[in-house]
Amino acid sequence: MTEHSAPLLDVPGGPDFGRFVENLRELLDVVADTRPPAAVVTQVADQFAQLSAQLRQFAVPEAERVTGMRLDLDGRGQTMVPPVIWDERGGDRAVARVTFGRHYLTLGGAVHGGAIGLVFDEVLAMLANHGRPFARSLYLNVNYRALTRVEVGLRVEATVDRVEGRKLFLSGRLFDGETLCADVESLFIQLRPTG
Repeated sequence: MTEHSAPLLDVPGGPDFGRFVENLRELLDVVADTRPPAAVVTQVADQFAQLSAQLRQFAVPEAERVTGMRLDLDGRGQTMVPPVIWDERGGDRAVARVTFGRHYLTLGGAVHGGAIGLVFDEVLAMLANHGRPFARSLYLNVNYRALTRVEVGLRVEATVDRVEGRKLFLSGRLFDGETLCADVESLFIQLRPTG
């Protein structure tokens, strides 16, 4: 065991939490792809209920949850957002990769527009909060420029364009190769210290 792997035993959710989240994401993709018979739907619905009951006993307050808080995992272990893999993050610029699974499919091989906004919010929030006081998004204005395909590696670029006091103005772009699929303008505001 290396010096860096030992602490993973003590992290929330343990060393298998990443696999736990990946398996859930895979399940969502499989559900999106299937047309099961009624009897199988009934059986699996019962199994979902059993899994929910098994996990419900470990419910904790927001500040103690694991999902979305594991910075060592792609996408922070967030189950709603596709995993964002960072290539560059710091200062006023970030570059990341993302692949939307079939769970995010709307029609014709295209990613649902709301999922694109979700990824922009994730990327811009990580940049807005990197080395700065905590900030929340006040708005995201997303423009859809071209069809965004599922199961294709995409590139997300984000920049902090200007800072005015507690206000951070950011923009982002989503690319499929050299094709601009979507862009976004946003405003984040740093929260005032409490207490």
